[in-house]
Amino acid sequence: MSYVGRVIHDGDTESLIRKYLKAGVMVRGKYESTKVGTPQGGNLSPLLSNIMLNELDKELEKRELRFTRYADDCVIVVKSEASAKRVMYSITSWIERKLGLKVNATKTQITRPMKLKYLGFGFWKSKEGWRTRPHQDSVAKFKRTIKKLCKRSWSVSLTYRLGKLNAVVRGWINYFALGDMISAITRIDKHLMVQMRVIIWKQWKVPKKREWGLKKLGVKPWIAHEQSHIKGYMKAVRLPQIKKAISKEKLTKRGLVSPLEYYLRQHTLKLN
Repeated sequence: MSYVGRVIHDGDTESLIRKYLKAGVMVRGKYESTKVGTPQGGNLSPLLSNIMLNELDKELEKRELRFTRYADDCVIVVKSEASAKRVMYSITSWIERKLGLKVNATKTQITRPMKLKYLGFGFWKSKEGWRTRPHQDSVAKFKRTIKKLCKRSWSVSLTYRLGKLNAVVRGWINYFALGDMISAITRIDKHLMVQMRVIIWKQWKVPKKREWGLKKLGVKPWIAHEQSHIKGYMKAVRLPQIKKAISKEKLTKRGLVSPLEYYLRQHTLKLN
C-alpha cells in the first residue's frame, strides 16, 4: 500500500483498495479471509503487480541488465552461465529483501535461449539472428483443442462447430502470428481438413444421403453411388473423388477459416 500511495495520491482510492485486499474470497462456496496477496483473476491484481514490480524494472535498468517483463514473468539475458548465476542470486535476494515478495524457486531457472519458454513462445537461431516461434507445448495444446472441437461424437450443427473452430484458430494465430511456424501450421491445416471431411461424411450417415451429398458437390452419379457405400470414415475421406468433392476450397467457402491461409496473412501484417 505504500507503493500504491506513491502512485495514486488519493486517500479514498487507497482506502477502497485496502478494503478490497482485506475483503476475503469465496473458495468452494466458503468464505476465507485474505491475510496476504491479492485475489487472482480480478482487474486489480495485475495493476498492483505492475505497481510493485515497476520497482524491479528500475533496479534492473540501474544495473544495466537486458530484460523483458510481462506481469510477474521476467526474463533477464546475460552472456555467460556464471553471470546468470550471479544475477539470479542477487536479484532474487533483492526482490525478497526490498519488495517483500517470495520468488517461486521451481519456476526460476537458468537456461539457454533455445530451451526457453516465455509467454508460450520458443526461440531458435537463424542466419539472420534469433527468431521466435510457438513453443512445442503451445502447439500441442492447440492441437488438443482442435481435436476436441472435431470430435465426431459431438452432436452439433456444422455451422456451430465452424464458429467454435474459427474462434480458436483466429485467437491462437493472432497471438502467435509474429512467430515462424509454417511447417507446424501446414500440418495442422492438412489434419483439420481431413477431420472436417470425416465430420461431414459421418453427418451424412447413410449411403443414400452420402450419394446425394457427393452428387451435389459435383461428383458423377455412378462414382457417387459407388463411393457412398465405402465403409470406414478415414478410408472414405482419403479417396481422391471425395477429397475433391469436400475440398479445402469448398470448406473455406462454407465458412471454415484455414489455419495456414490465416497465418500467412496475419504473419505478413505483423512483419509489416
